[in-house]
Amino acid sequence: MSQQSSSPTPLVRIDIGICTYRRPSLDEALLSLAMLEVPAGTSLRIIVADNDKTPSASARVEALRPRIAHEIAYVHCPASNISIARNACLDNATGDFLAFIDDDEDASEDWLVELLATANTTKADAVLGPVRSVYADTAPQWMRVGDFHSTLPVWVGGEIRTGYTCNVLLRLASPHVAGRRFNLALGHTGGEDTEFFSHMHAAGGKIAFAENAYVYEPVTENRADLGWLAKRRFRFGQTHGRLIQETGSGLGRLRQIGLAAAKAGFCYAAALGCIFSAVPRYRYALRGVMHSGVVSGLLGVREIRQYGTAEAA
Repeated sequence: MSQQSSSPTPLVRIDIGICTYRRPSLDEALLSLAMLEVPAGTSLRIIVADNDKTPSASARVEALRPRIAHEIAYVHCPASNISIARNACLDNATGDFLAFIDDDEDASEDWLVELLATANTTKADAVLGPVRSVYADTAPQWMRVGDFHSTLPVWVGGEIRTGYTCNVLLRLASPHVAGRRFNLALGHTGGEDTEFFSHMHAAGGKIAFAENAYVYEPVTENRADLGWLAKRRFRFGQTHGRLIQETGSGLGRLRQIGLAAAKAGFCYAAALGCIFSAVPRYRYALRGVMHSGVVSGLLGVREIRQYGTAEAA
């Protein structure tokens, strides 16, 4: 009677991509990955995509290698275009999954465990996690109370139709992910991740949410500012308007412009109505700014530049 030999279960390989541009906070981000709980039956590899003109992050990565048990692949991918860096992570990924985290974020210990569990349960092509902002005591009280910087997915009709790269796990073998790349034309303005996931969803890709897969993002002094929030919301709106514009024309576009303008007007009026209550006042005002951005995007106005020279400054 012959005895059957059982072959070991193959490891699931997960790459973690970090795009960086002259940020000292890369050290903390990498060290948080060193503390990750590794999901059972998986191996981890980290890809650092340095988007500076010179390989300025190389020395940081080399200094941290002895403190991080996982393999680290350093890729120099100039310059000052976030889409180039994101695509470098995709091009250099060799695993079954690719997770993205920003270079100014810290991963919670069970971050990957939660993302992978949701991916296995839902069979989704992409799994988003929440980004929880960490405010300094010097941030305005209305900002801390209203938590204006944290990131969560938006559900429309019971599904998630777009996403973000600050906390996501991609299934690389998915036909909706394989071969897809970030738009280089949006590498200075932002919105490249919104477009990536919107197109992925439109092609039939499924996006799920792992509610406990937290990463934490400190809100720096320059971001704890109403002007920074308004600029970011306006650009969000511009991207959304441009995506609507891709599938609409003529009277349909005019209706969308009218609808977005009406929403902006309502939000500004509501903000005035909340003049003595800071959190709802700013929430309505920023939502009005976003809808104004939608009008701008629908009219074909070029999106404002957010990366490159601004980040270097």
